[in-house]
Amino acid sequence: MLIQAILLAAIAVVAVMLTRSTADARHQAIRRLLLAAFVVSAVAAIIFPQGLSYVANLIGVGRGTDLLLYALVIAFVSYIATNHRRAHQLSRKITLLTRELSLAEARIESSTPTREAPDAEQS
Repeated sequence: MLIQAILLAAIAVVAVMLTRSTADARHQAIRRLLLAAFVVSAVAAIIFPQGLSYVANLIGVGRGTDLLLYALVIAFVSYIATNHRRAHQLSRKITLLTRELSLAEARIESSTPTREAPDAEQS
């Protein structure tokens, strides 16, 4: 009974943390729907562990823990793919910002007159 309470509390904390997203509205809606499905599934698996074994047997998996492992592998792979896509997008944005900054600095340098430093020999 204690482990069920601890696991339910952990799922609640993760759910709250994952709802704080900065993605656009469509991705955020999809993420929240998937999060809600995850929370419902996790709560059901914790409260009714035999249900997970039943579902696993229905779809041809030997044990509920194996089904859980398969689901976690899929979740991990989707997480890696999402992070790779985000990192690629951030890299492109940083490249564009760097180019714009360089061009802006070049424009500023070309528009300001430069003063020539006096030669050391003239002092």
